[in-house]
Amino acid sequence: MDRKHEGNGQALGRQVLLLSLLSLCSWAASEQIQYSIPEEMPKGSVVGNLAKDLGLNARELAQRNLHAVSVDDMQYFTISAENGKLYVNDRIDREGICDMTTPCLVNFEIVVENPLNIFHITVVIQDINDNAPYFANGHISLEASESSALGTRFLLGRAEDPDIGVNSLQNYHITPNQYFSVEARESKDGKKFAELVLQKTLDREREQSFQLTLFAIDGGEPRKSGTMQIQINVTDTNDNFPVFSKELYRATLREDMSIGSFVLQILASDDDEGTNAQITYHFVNVPMNGQEKFSLDPVNGTITLKGPLDFEETREYTMTAAAKDGGGLVTHCNIEITVLDENDNSPEVNIVSLFSPVPEDSVSGTLIALINVKDKDTGDNGKVTCNLPNHLPFKIIPSSNNYYKLQTETPLDREKHSEYNITITATDQGTPALSTHKAISLLISDINDNAPFFEKSSYTIFVPENNPSGASIFTVKALDPDVDQNARISYSILHSNIKELPISSYISINSETGALYAQRSFDYEQFREFQLQVKAQDGGSPPLSSNVTVRVFIMDRNDNSPRILSPSQEAKGSALFEMVPRSAEAGYLVTKVVAVDADSGHNAWLSYHVIQATEPGFVTVGSHTGEIRTARAFVEKDAAKQKLVILVKDNGQPSLSATVTLNLVFAENFQEALPEMKNQSSSPDYQSDLQFYLVLALALLSFLFLLTVILAILMKLRKSGNPKFLQCFAPVPHSKTGAIFPPNFEDGTLPYSYQLCLSSESRKNEFTFLTPNIQIADNILCNNTSGVPILNSGEKSLNSEMESTDKAASEQIQYSVPEEMEKGSIAGNLAKDLGLSPGEIANRNLHVLSLGKKQYFTISAENGKLYVNDRIDREGICGETILCLINFEVMAENPMNIFHVTVAIQDINDNTPHFLNEDIRLEPSELTLPGDRFVLGYAEDPDVGMNSLQSYQLMPNQYFTLETRKREDGNKYAELILSKQLDRESESSFHLTLLALDGGKPAKTGTAKIWVNVIDVNDNPPVFSQELYKVSLKENAPKGSSVVQVKATDRDEGSNAQISYSFSRIVKSDRQKFHLDPQDGTITIMETLDFEEAEKYSVAVEAKDGGGLVAHCNVEIKIIDENDNAPEIVLVSSSSPIPEDSASGTLVALIHVKDRDSGENGNIVCHVLSNLPFQIVSTSNNYYKVLTHGVLDRENTPEYNITITATDKGNPPLSTLKTISVQISDINDNPPAFEKPSYTAYVPENNPSGASIFRVKASDPDLDRNARILYSIQKSNIEDLPLSSYVSINSETGIIYAQRSFDYEQFREFQLQVKAQDGGSPPLSSNVTVKVFIVDQNDNSPQILYPSKGVEGSALFEMIPLSADADYLVTKVVAVDADSGHNAWLSYHLLQATEPGLFTIGHHTGEIRTSRTFLERDAVKQKVVVLVKDNGHPSLSATVTLNLVFAENFQEALPEMKTQPISPDYQSDLQFYLVLALALISFLFLLTVILAILMKLRRSGNPKFLQCFGPMPHSNNGVIFPPNYEEGTLPYSYQLCLSSESRIQEYAFPASSIQTAENISSKNKPEALLTANEGNILNCEMDKSDMDGGGLVNHCNIELTVLDENENSPEVFPCLSSP
Repeated sequence: MDRKHEGNGQALGRQVLLLSLLSLCSWAASEQIQYSIPEEMPKGSVVGNLAKDLGLNARELAQRNLHAVSVDDMQYFTISAENGKLYVNDRIDREGICDMTTPCLVNFEIVVENPLNIFHITVVIQDINDNAPYFANGHISLEASESSALGTRFLLGRAEDPDIGVNSLQNYHITPNQYFSVEARESKDGKKFAELVLQKTLDREREQSFQLTLFAIDGGEPRKSGTMQIQINVTDTNDNFPVFSKELYRATLREDMSIGSFVLQILASDDDEGTNAQITYHFVNVPMNGQEKFSLDPVNGTITLKGPLDFEETREYTMTAAAKDGGGLVTHCNIEITVLDENDNSPEVNIVSLFSPVPEDSVSGTLIALINVKDKDTGDNGKVTCNLPNHLPFKIIPSSNNYYKLQTETPLDREKHSEYNITITATDQGTPALSTHKAISLLISDINDNAPFFEKSSYTIFVPENNPSGASIFTVKALDPDVDQNARISYSILHSNIKELPISSYISINSETGALYAQRSFDYEQFREFQLQVKAQDGGSPPLSSNVTVRVFIMDRNDNSPRILSPSQEAKGSALFEMVPRSAEAGYLVTKVVAVDADSGHNAWLSYHVIQATEPGFVTVGSHTGEIRTARAFVEKDAAKQKLVILVKDNGQPSLSATVTLNLVFAENFQEALPEMKNQSSSPDYQSDLQFYLVLALALLSFLFLLTVILAILMKLRKSGNPKFLQCFAPVPHSKTGAIFPPNFEDGTLPYSYQLCLSSESRKNEFTFLTPNIQIADNILCNNTSGVPILNSGEKSLNSEMESTDKAASEQIQYSVPEEMEKGSIAGNLAKDLGLSPGEIANRNLHVLSLGKKQYFTISAENGKLYVNDRIDREGICGETILCLINFEVMAENPMNIFHVTVAIQDINDNTPHFLNEDIRLEPSELTLPGDRFVLGYAEDPDVGMNSLQSYQLMPNQYFTLETRKREDGNKYAELILSKQLDRESESSFHLTLLALDGGKPAKTGTAKIWVNVIDVNDNPPVFSQELYKVSLKENAPKGSSVVQVKATDRDEGSNAQISYSFSRIVKSDRQKFHLDPQDGTITIMETLDFEEAEKYSVAVEAKDGGGLVAHCNVEIKIIDENDNAPEIVLVSSSSPIPEDSASGTLVALIHVKDRDSGENGNIVCHVLSNLPFQIVSTSNNYYKVLTHGVLDRENTPEYNITITATDKGNPPLSTLKTISVQISDINDNPPAFEKPSYTAYVPENNPSGASIFRVKASDPDLDRNARILYSIQKSNIEDLPLSSYVSINSETGIIYAQRSFDYEQFREFQLQVKAQDGGSPPLSSNVTVKVFIVDQNDNSPQILYPSKGVEGSALFEMIPLSADADYLVTKVVAVDADSGHNAWLSYHLLQATEPGLFTIGHHTGEIRTSRTFLERDAVKQKVVVLVKDNGHPSLSATVTLNLVFAENFQEALPEMKTQPISPDYQSDLQFYLVLALALISFLFLLTVILAILMKLRRSGNPKFLQCFGPMPHSNNGVIFPPNYEEGTLPYSYQLCLSSESRIQEYAFPASSIQTAENISSKNKPEALLTANEGNILNCEMDKSDMDGGGLVNHCNIELTVLDENENSPEVFPCLSSP
């Protein structure tokens, strides 16, 4: 509180001070105080006694606070607070402060407080001579022509001196010399500049340059000076021609020089200097082919090679070069370049004739090709030899005139080399030697000299059994080295070792691909291997063939499941039981499971496993033996009867298996075991399964019985007649057991349609093949030989040609014709000259060998004359060669002869002389002397001899004559000679015509135009149109604007009249402002101009022509002021903040304004916005006061941004805005205010204790402590407990917290009053009422009132009359919910029902009604589950279960409410009748089968398959063997015997061996394949001693059939002996 009162006192003191300043400032004085001091006074020097001049004593100095107010950046002066004197505070440089302005004044203000006064102080700065004159450029270079006239002036510029008055620049001096003097001149702005005046004629040969010094002197004491060095160069006049070091330059080049190589250098010199001595070189007369080959460096005269040289194209180049100096004078020289031949052309090889293909049986020396070689080089470089690689069966021999013959040298073999790429190498004798390779592709034609051969000597095929019929099983492949028809192989099957059936019924072959197809599905158990022979035959004439043997092995597949022999699964009664003594120890052999597998190998390996046992750990089974043994001794807790399931599976992939079930009974004797073997009562489920199987067995046996009866009837009908629809059951006449094949069976690779029939006489399947559904084409052997090449005639032709070429003549035939003969003209009678008669012309096939050349001539096939075939241009063919010859070869056949023909082409005058350059331009200087020569070049004429160029002529004129000269190569060229002095002013150009004449009849001419332009000499200096240019510019002129254009003219022409402009005198800073175009003399603005920076600019411009002569002029630029500077506002002092209860007129700020513009542009008016409670009042000397002008309210506006606008009076006026930020300090004049007059809060029940439930918010427009609000709870309408036990409030944030968890069902609403109080002094406060409502939550599940779940018995049952109609009200579910609102809205749903469509429930009422009437198929007892859920989120629910019984009265409903057991007597009676029916049907079925068998036996007599049941001679109780038993490939061999006295199977297990075939004696070959067949019976004996040494012998019958040769080991069916 004390700090608060202290702050208020300070604010009040500031207000009083501002009010007093406001009253004092109203009479602020405008007194002006002035001092004068020299520049550069030391810091701390006294300027004046300011306190004394203001009339202030020492005591008033401290009270009045005398201080300087500066609106500038630099404070040059300071006031001592002790004595009130004015001191120098910083370096005072008059030139830096005022530049050239006089007088130089420094203005500033002095402020005196208590009361406030402002005094204006002016200090005059006096100049001293502290700066020496200086030149902007300390060195200047001038160029004066030696032809400059006396009195010529050269502007040197001016020196600068920052001092003024007598201390500034006064005069110029130059070092003494005899050629130049200096003259000081004054410009209109009063500044002095210097000019150099020529006093004596210059002579560059005597003195080429001068070094002078220019002095600038001021008038101070002592005097100071500045210097500038002047470099004067005397420029030359072009009066000397360039001179070449040689008139003719020669060079010799090799044609293989690389591009860019140096050829030679021409060199010319000039006695002149500078540009006049700068010589450039260029070609004048260059032939067309030379322009592409050579380049001339224009600077150093070096000639380099820019294109490849070719001696064969051009052997010599002649050209002319010119040297031209900078003044235009030209001199010429001649250049001759000779090209030396290099071996750069490889020989060319041309195939004249080629015979391909060549038969492979051609004799040695057969002619293959005729070859011509040539080389474009000369001498040894053009001599060529040919050779072949050594490994080829060919040779190459030379013939006449560069012709070679290619012949065979050794026999040919097409199968080794079907094609030869013969590379002929032609090599010249150059250094290094060059070679050319010519590849000839020679084909060798085939003859049928190779038989087909198979890839292997024999083939072995492994075919898995059960293969699909018609599938490919293998492909044999034969190769034939021959080609085309000779190599076209066809396949066929010759024979096989299968004799009972044709091989085509087993296998077929694709005649084109060699693919073998199986015609049937093979069975390993019946048929294991066979072999066949395949033939491969080619298509040659005569055809050749070869054979191969193919062995086919059938591979076994796992297609047979194991068969359990013991215990027999067909056994009845005790056969499935095994009795085990109770006293049996561990390892006791209970029984043995015996099984076999019809497969072989791994597929027949069997393993035994226990898959189910009553006591799993009690018994074990041998994995390979099948022996079942006890694993431990029997104990009392073990069951007396145990069930055991054994799984037998083979080792195939996938494996197959079989199971057997054993019942083990533990008893010491049969009487104890018998009760356990009887059936016990089983469960209802077991009874149901038993009934199902009994019904299934009954149905199956009934079907078999019915089928047997039907078959018996059909067989009876077959005997009585031959019905067509039963033909497949008819007896076959040709066989009883063999396979049946129809007579129309054909070989092929399927498809066939066939029917499967079961014979009544056999148990085997027999197939009857029908006619194929498709037509199979016959194999046709085509004897047509069309398309086969005939080789005999070709061989004869080749041999005749080879013989005829040996007589090739070397006769040379020559003709001569003029060029340009018409097409079809006769060149000569070639047939007559060759001695050929008219009849021989057609036979000899006389023709021209072109070898890729253009055919100028052709030979008539009728008369043998030589005709012109194309235009003959001598110049195009031979160029400049005088003797033009066309050489070609003529070939005559039968016999072959080659004749060499040469045609000489005679020249005619068909070309006019022509100049390479038809426009010749010469530029002689007007100083050129008579007798000087100008090379004009030469004309070209492609003709030769007299038809070529002979002379030149020039049209008459008075200045030039013509002279014809001849070069060493014989070419003539013309030179122009000057005969009279040229005068450019009299005649500046000439137009002449040059003629070139040849010597033909009539003569032809060519013309060239000569353009002679006389070059001017620089003898006239430039002249400006004005000596002084004046211009005025506005300072706001944009960049790039044109200021003025200076213009100078020159009477000379060309480069001498080309004037360039430049600044000769300009201040360095001004050079950045202006730009002078050097071409047109236009001065433009480069930077923005500022009147306040400089009011005027003065520059000097120099005009210089191309010869170096110069002229000068002055340019004065005056700047016009524009209103381009906005006023500047400076805040001198300000008071902020101010209390919001300050009185009107309180001083807020003191400001100063200024404008850099002048005149009206610098007059300023200030104002502030009228809507602000402030005003601005002007005082003296551009000072303004800002005062309050209304009531302030901080709550409405806590801060004011007072924008002061200062506007000048320019056109257009410019303004500046200055914003002053004034803050208003606060007082506590506002109480806190709530956002609402009252608040309502909704709190959900079950809220967490201590959680925030609502927030009240109050605001106070005051600041800081005055706006700091505290909240508290005053009272509430809760009376039973204190308010603090329900809610509390945060005093700082206004957040209301619940002190307990509310329950809507107990407590629904209450209200309280909250107070908000600020921290001001005195404090202010306000109150607000808050109503709190508790919101219900879904926290109660529905409660089912009816039906009650707690009631037992009939309470959960509802009885419904059977006659109830649809929509009958069954019952009503009644439920309530303790929540309210939506949370208490309940809905009812059927969750589960026995018959979902029988009942409906009211969604909102809970009434359960029938949706339809009761039907007989409906269940009498119905179960219904009802779900009751509320409407909360998430919803809560409850369920109730109802049992509904349909009955007319309670007595009917009562049985349905109880569960009845099923009667076991009913199950027992049903099973009895099912077993009885099954037994009866089984008996009838067996009886029918036995009767059918007996009837069959009665007709057939004594069947052999029952012989083993007949009486044996050696025993009454012999062993009986089943007829169809065969051995499988098991790892163990078993012997099975069936006793005639018992039906029980007994087993004898011998040693583990399967080599039973060795124990059989057979009369056939030991390796014969043995199979069961009724047709052949063979007796064999088995010696018992071979097995056990006992010597006992037994006999059996074996049926054998020999199928194959001796290539398989015997296979026998087992014959089992008795023990």
